[in-house]
Amino acid sequence: MLSPLSPLDDYPVHQISEPMRHVGTSDRNFYDRYYFNIHGAAGVHGTDDELFAVIGLGQYPNLGVADAFVSVMKGSDHRVVRSSKTLGADRMDTAIGPIRVEVIEGLRRVRVVVEPNDWGIELDAVYDGFSEAILEARHFDRQFGRVTFDSTRFAQTGSWTGTLRTGDDEITLTPDRWWGSRDRSWGIRPVGEPEGDGIRQGANVMSGMWNYFPMQFDDHAIMYICHERDDGERPLVQSERVWVDPDRPIEDLGRSEHEHHLIPGTRVIDRSVIRFPEAGLEITCTPLLANFVSIGTGYGIDSDWRHGMYHGPDPVTQGLVLAVDEVQGLAQYGIVDHVAEFSYDGHVGYGLLEHGFFGPYRHYGLLDGGMGAPAD
Repeated sequence: MLSPLSPLDDYPVHQISEPMRHVGTSDRNFYDRYYFNIHGAAGVHGTDDELFAVIGLGQYPNLGVADAFVSVMKGSDHRVVRSSKTLGADRMDTAIGPIRVEVIEGLRRVRVVVEPNDWGIELDAVYDGFSEAILEARHFDRQFGRVTFDSTRFAQTGSWTGTLRTGDDEITLTPDRWWGSRDRSWGIRPVGEPEGDGIRQGANVMSGMWNYFPMQFDDHAIMYICHERDDGERPLVQSERVWVDPDRPIEDLGRSEHEHHLIPGTRVIDRSVIRFPEAGLEITCTPLLANFVSIGTGYGIDSDWRHGMYHGPDPVTQGLVLAVDEVQGLAQYGIVDHVAEFSYDGHVGYGLLEHGFFGPYRHYGLLDGGMGAPAD
């Protein structure tokens, strides 16, 4: 039997009476993930900025799996490279196939690398935090008595320096033109191969509406997140303004209200207004370019590739080059990530508009006759 010890055990970071390879729960769904995105800093129309890349890397200690992906939307192409391997004792080892993450300065600077591969995505870039990383509210939810979500996450907006290649195009990433957001989350959420439904037959484990809008402006960021169920209950909601000036305190914006307009006949947002009545803010949100990240990357739509799914004892790397028109019909039923423009009170910024509408959702301010328009 291989030793569970790793170099990380030599540091004073233990939280339970186990080696660092083991986590403090036996729940199969424990995970530990990175998420990054790369997008233009000033709109995406008619320039090289018409590109949106999403990168994810995760470990699943109780499933014995680590996996990663990079997804690039450019022009009419939806291009994905994904890798999986068995998780060894050293959880500091983040290399999974051609993809790896290197922490240069905790909470500030992270390097992301995608080595050359057969599917035409390469990346070597450093992410620099724009404002401080913030700890989001804990996401906790139960379904039929079982804990389905119990996760912690920190989030941050920032910029990129380096090189990205997709297909025949090579793009130099500079902080003035290429921004992005990132998050680190860990805890419990559904991962790996599907389990038997039992009493949950026909139930959606992530029901209702999901909004996640990290926005970057000239001297501040706004972080908005909301999971709202069909009955209006909110297992997770947080809205904060984070200033670049470290002497200015983080502002709690209070309860949010949302008005989402859909592209007719779809579950894809065309425009939104997010209001924070207690803070007196009303933000207009305009999606510019979508990455249908639910297809090919492991977020649950593909039956053959899900986060934490075991693909055998040997490392596996796969790639997909699909037309956006092929994927968007199915992908709208999962998470959709957009580059978006955000504006309020003379401030104009850019960032991520991530949404999902799961199940028969009825009352989320959905307009324009979308498939989820309010029921009579």
